[in-house]
Order: sequence, then structure tokens, then C-alpha cells
Amino acid sequence: MSHTPHELHDEFPDAAAQIHALKTQDKRFAALAERYHVLNREIHRIDSGIEPASEDRTEELKKERLSLLDTIQLALKASEVSP
Repeated sequence: MSHTPHELHDEFPDAAAQIHALKTQDKRFAALAERYHVLNREIHRIDSGIEPASEDRTEELKKERLSLLDTIQLALKASEVSP
């Protein structure tokens, strides 16, 4: 399988260990990361022509992905200041 852009470790390359730790310690973060992964794969299949979708649907999915990224980034920042 080819490399899929927009994976969390690509989006936050300096936070790989932090992402892994949060996924194992924080159920909410783990759910966000899983939703992001599923959504990202769906977008990749659409962009690759494997799965058909309208432009509106594709745009909707990409907006949701961006929103998830914002939420994940906030969670990463919040965990940096937590003990």
C-alpha cells in the first residue's frame, strides 16, 4: 500500500511519542485518533479513485478531518502542561 498523507504522525511529527502515550492513557483522545484515522483512510480512498464520492461529500469529510486535527492539536497542547 502506498503512503497515505495526513496521518497523525505526519501532521505532528514532533509529537509521535506524546500521541502514542495519549492513545494508550486517554480514552477520549484514543477515540479522536481512531476517528481521524478512519476518516483519513476514507478520504484517501476517494482521492485515489477507489471509492466514489461527490465533491460535496469529499469537502464535508475534509472539513471534518480539519476539525478533528484542531481538536487533537488542542489535546496535545493541553497534555503538555498537565503533570
